[in-house]
Amino acid sequence: MMKLYGVRGWGSGIVEIMLSLSKIEYEFVDVTGFDKDGSPRTKLLAVNPLAQVPTLVLKSGQVMTETAAIALMLIDRVPDLAPPAGTQRREEFYQLLIWLVANVYPTFTYGDYPHRWSPSAQRELRSATDHYRQKLFLWLETKVTAPFAMGEQVTAIDAYLSAMTSWRPGAAWFSEHCPKILECAHCLEAVPLVTSVIHLNGWSHIKGD
Repeated sequence: MMKLYGVRGWGSGIVEIMLSLSKIEYEFVDVTGFDKDGSPRTKLLAVNPLAQVPTLVLKSGQVMTETAAIALMLIDRVPDLAPPAGTQRREEFYQLLIWLVANVYPTFTYGDYPHRWSPSAQRELRSATDHYRQKLFLWLETKVTAPFAMGEQVTAIDAYLSAMTSWRPGAAWFSEHCPKILECAHCLEAVPLVTSVIHLNGWSHIKGD
């Protein structure tokens, strides 16, 4: 069985969704607090010297990090996580997948820990990355379709949108400015395979939850 080191509500939840969509069993190892000295960090360092989540240990013992790399590995095993190979939609999928991890994700990397990168201008760095992220999402709003990011098919992209609509700037902002992105998150939450894991990560947007 695969072993996923993570923290509920963090990026490891994206991998949890992808694994659940793939119907792949895994053990979740909670390393809450890994970003500070302590036993969770020590536990994570034992498998990943970079101490980052998500960290996925495969059945073979191989360690994989980076959500996009994990997504591509899973697509090799479960092709339905992406549009059909050789199609224009697959090419668009690749672009959006890498775009998310190369553009949107770094705004959290730097904005969540501004003291690491700019001790004398932490507030300014947080504000700048938050503002830039909003601009990125406004662009993404023009690219997604319905009911899911790539149309009728659930893909790994939707796992990212489930998480990111719960992070800054928050669901209320998406509802006003990027309703299509938020609708993708709503539709994914309604997929029985992933409803429970979305709730475990605190990413429910459906009214009444």
